[in-house]
Amino acid sequence: MLLHLFFLLSLFLTFIDNGSAGITSTFVRTKFPAVDIPLENEVLAVPKGYNAPQQVHITQGDYDGKAVIISWVTTDEPGSSQVQYGLSEGKYDFTVEGTLTNYTFYKYKSGYIHQCLVTGIQHDTKYYYEIGNGDSARKFWFETPPKVDPDASYKFGIIGDLGQTYNSLSTIQHYMQSGAKSVLFVGDLSYADRYQYNDVGVRWDTFGRLIEQSAAYQPWIWSAGNHEIDYFPYMGEVVPFRSFLNRYPTPYKASKSSNPLWYAIRRASAHIIVLSSYSPFVKYTPQWHWLKQEFKKVNREKTPWLIVLMHVPIYNSNEAHFMEGESMRSAYERWFVKYKVDVIFAGHVHAYERSYRISNIHYNVSGGDAYPVPDKRAPIYITVGDGGNSEGLASRFRDPQPEYSAFREASYGHSTLEIKNRTHAFYHWNRNDDGNKVTTDSFTLQNQYWGSGRRRRKLNKNHLNSVISERPSTVWF
Repeated sequence: MLLHLFFLLSLFLTFIDNGSAGITSTFVRTKFPAVDIPLENEVLAVPKGYNAPQQVHITQGDYDGKAVIISWVTTDEPGSSQVQYGLSEGKYDFTVEGTLTNYTFYKYKSGYIHQCLVTGIQHDTKYYYEIGNGDSARKFWFETPPKVDPDASYKFGIIGDLGQTYNSLSTIQHYMQSGAKSVLFVGDLSYADRYQYNDVGVRWDTFGRLIEQSAAYQPWIWSAGNHEIDYFPYMGEVVPFRSFLNRYPTPYKASKSSNPLWYAIRRASAHIIVLSSYSPFVKYTPQWHWLKQEFKKVNREKTPWLIVLMHVPIYNSNEAHFMEGESMRSAYERWFVKYKVDVIFAGHVHAYERSYRISNIHYNVSGGDAYPVPDKRAPIYITVGDGGNSEGLASRFRDPQPEYSAFREASYGHSTLEIKNRTHAFYHWNRNDDGNKVTTDSFTLQNQYWGSGRRRRKLNKNHLNSVISERPSTVWF
């Protein structure tokens, strides 16, 4: 029995560098044209009732998952900014008062934007909450994560470049079937900036109503992309991120960040770092200083899984946005390797791609003969800019497929990362195959910190047995 366990363990923890050739999928998307859902469609409908809360969404509100920020909009009048919540539906033991704001964009005037920080909630608990008044009040619920613990299991969804097309709706509905508990969103939300004048604000509103079916019930962890910049000099709008920052708060102060666009949270057994690709990030900038300190705060004994979110991918073999992440790579890749980041999720490229563990820190350039090389200390880079937006798919991959690219496909979909314990997690990319959810790429992710020989020997056999019994028949990384 002992020999059998050691044999399985050796198979488990074998690192596969580039042991098999990368795959370029030949799948071709044929249905669901990349057009935005019409305003009159029922999935964008305004809730019934006078001044009914709409565009309801939540996000994590603190560093460790014992708070949520609940946001919503009222349009007829300010109304109440209170959230009533408790452990039973319709029976609310607590009331919290939120804040109220609004903004203008060109001649568009937003509704009244309510944001309420609910603190002191318990881990691993289901809460029911109600917002609004009288017959227009609306009821929702959310579940809190388990307490921060190295063996806390948890399932994340990963979505990027979503927009509000029929493909976007397919992505959301397929994600909601996954059993994941929160979304890691890698930028480009509404694509409202593809419109002009007052329609920009209108399409921010419709996006909020579209995602409410999920985002009102579980936290979406936001990062910003280029389509959140909303820079329109011809309209007199030159303050970047105005709509995004007013509508989608982040818990940046909890991680001592000076800006809502970059921050960190801990959730279950994961430490998640959110970076801003469109804010200054080179040496000595505020984001650089913050990230340097945040990496030092990561405790892999408590949160073994280290995940980074950004919008522009560092490694990408698509003709679309090729090499756009090079400047951030040169600024931060050494830190990613030094601190053994497990996986980095990005969007921007409207296709799916997964890399092997590779780095380019010895050359620090990506042109000429200086290609990235296999590196067991490095993260896996995954691009999921395939949520379904109106710009369509990026179908022109570079040929031949680079050695660092493990799998790539130009299609729509979403990913899930299911953390099992401190040593292993299961990853899936699910293609929205013309309206049907299809698991297309999957593998078992080995933790970078607890995967080392010395630390692995510290684990008791229960950790090993739990993974052996549940592992899929896929490769290990």
